[in-house]
Amino acid sequence: MSRQQQEQSQGVVLTGYHSNAEPIPTGRPRAPSYPSVHDHQSSSLPRTGCYNIQQSDRHGFTGAAKMQSADRPLFTNPISATLPRAQLSSSPKSGSSPRHSPRHSPKSRSRPLPQRCISQDSLDELQMDDYWKEVENITSSGGGQVHEEEQHKVSEEGEHEEAWLKEAGLSQLVTGSLAVDQEQEEDSAVFLSTLTRTQAAAVERRIKTLQTQRRRNRQHLPDVRDIFRPPEKEDEKPNKIKPGSENGRKDTSPAETETELNVEVAFSEQALSYRDHHLMLKVPSSSNSPDDKLPNFRLLRDKTGQTRVGDLSPLDMKKVRRLVLVEMTALFDTAGIDVKAHKAVRVKAKESGLFGVPLPMLLEYDQRRIPGTKVPFILQKLICHIEEEGLDTEGLLRIPGAATRVKSLCQELESSFYDGMFPWQQLKQHDAASLLKLFIRELPHPLLTVEYLNAFIAVNKLPTKKQQLQALNLLVLLLPEASRDTLKALVEFFQRVIDHQAKNKMTLNNVSVVMAPNLFMFKGFRSKVTEQQEFSMATSTANIVRLLIRYQNLLWTIPKFIVNQVRQHNMESQRKQNKERAVLKLLKKITMDKSSDNPLLEESSQGLIRVQAPQFSKISMALQLTEELQAVDVLTRFLSQDSSLKVKKEDLCLYEIGGNIKERCLDGETFMKDLFQLNPAAEWVIKSVQR
Repeated sequence: MSRQQQEQSQGVVLTGYHSNAEPIPTGRPRAPSYPSVHDHQSSSLPRTGCYNIQQSDRHGFTGAAKMQSADRPLFTNPISATLPRAQLSSSPKSGSSPRHSPRHSPKSRSRPLPQRCISQDSLDELQMDDYWKEVENITSSGGGQVHEEEQHKVSEEGEHEEAWLKEAGLSQLVTGSLAVDQEQEEDSAVFLSTLTRTQAAAVERRIKTLQTQRRRNRQHLPDVRDIFRPPEKEDEKPNKIKPGSENGRKDTSPAETETELNVEVAFSEQALSYRDHHLMLKVPSSSNSPDDKLPNFRLLRDKTGQTRVGDLSPLDMKKVRRLVLVEMTALFDTAGIDVKAHKAVRVKAKESGLFGVPLPMLLEYDQRRIPGTKVPFILQKLICHIEEEGLDTEGLLRIPGAATRVKSLCQELESSFYDGMFPWQQLKQHDAASLLKLFIRELPHPLLTVEYLNAFIAVNKLPTKKQQLQALNLLVLLLPEASRDTLKALVEFFQRVIDHQAKNKMTLNNVSVVMAPNLFMFKGFRSKVTEQQEFSMATSTANIVRLLIRYQNLLWTIPKFIVNQVRQHNMESQRKQNKERAVLKLLKKITMDKSSDNPLLEESSQGLIRVQAPQFSKISMALQLTEELQAVDVLTRFLSQDSSLKVKKEDLCLYEIGGNIKERCLDGETFMKDLFQLNPAAEWVIKSVQR
């Protein structure tokens, strides 16, 4: 059988495409070194990542800094040009370790250059050829080097479950010690009480697995029956904040369409209902769906307002992350997908410079110049430069710059970027795009994190696009803040490139295929995969990038059922604290005796709320609650009462503070009466949005 027939029998068409009129290398490039999700029994290590929860900007990434002209020192104003249209706040990364690819062989025959396809086609062989070409470019530029000795270790039995429970804040279930801190034990009890049935099942499953392993070592661990009591009868269940929607126990509405995303019911509960009613019907691989057939998903309208990343306080975001971890695991469990996390391997990382520096370290360095920076200056500047040169350039992101020139530019940036001496006016657009991709690859740890890379890839195994989107939503929320903000800045930029596809010939599929190797290949990791697994991984990762770009407006939101669980957690914690403090009972009695003298209670009974703005010397402003009153109307009323205020409405936010939430920046379309009914004890404060 000829080489051509062999390749076609594998379902692959070798269609060569090369750019910049450079000769096609005859060397055999290495294929991407991915974490393998095909063998769930191996390579399972606990998560060891550290996540610092911080509040970010709700109105886009605007707080990084403004660029300065290249001839001025960067120490006075760290960035040297104007920011792109969509304000950014993340940092870049690069560095990868491809493996040998069956796609490119020294014996591969040369083929005629194919006609470029600029329509919104599926991820077919022609478009996937750009993927293998990108792998080849990465290898030829020196990005394919990998430290073979830095191979990930396989965890021992039970180690993954133990790490998972610790990450979920249930460490006392791991130790089984009688000396566990009482406050921590009570917090865990409250946390468990807020879980849905599928979430509780996910926790219970991991406790049972750990119990089995511990019995062999005769180590004490609380019996799972002592942790999860039998379900209460309907008439014995405590009242929830909103019956039928709290904890995601409400059944999915029959009127819900396939393109509507129900965020009031836990995703895992919806998936369980789907499994029970459809018997796990197989659906075509999402990678075969053309762009124009990707559903136009939309969120069901929530009158209490949408909650985006950065709207909640750091304390509540810690609870969000714990709940999201359990929910994400439960969602995969309902589909029978066992995702094992890998432990971050030791990789030598630079402590200074631009390329190859850990993302948190690079951000910390930039934040010393401009506090609140969320995206590394170098990534902002590269995106800014590419956009200033124009996004109509054909093959943008796909056509690489010359490898030797890019390497030289990288070294020059390392030495002169912060001094403001780099000659940006001489930087070609394709070279800038290559530097951006190099920055992503050179990060010591992948932008999507070692811990969750397998989970991102496993998203394609979920049976419906809706479940895939829900899983991606949860995974985005699980990312460390620096990675999440950086990823957001990148997908916003990719979308702006796609908006010019009529001229640059870069469709959603084209951009996704080209960027997938840069996001999923990284140094310090190698995994033995078969040729078939390698091809499958290529289309899977390209599809994940495609979904991240297409649905970015939905993925950076916090589902309502998660926010409701946070509210319930706060209420249960307050109730337990009040029970333990006898003095509060006396204060409560005194308060009740004088309730008629409390103006706030009187106003509430009359349907009034009092809005404060201490930052602007506004003591308070009383507003009548109506069915139509929204948060944006409150801001409009506030600004109309004081014309001397030199502040724009978009720079302000009405905050919900106290009651069953620590702090929440309200969506402008929040209906105040509905939110007041959900949290009547809250205070309403107008503050500037933190940039």
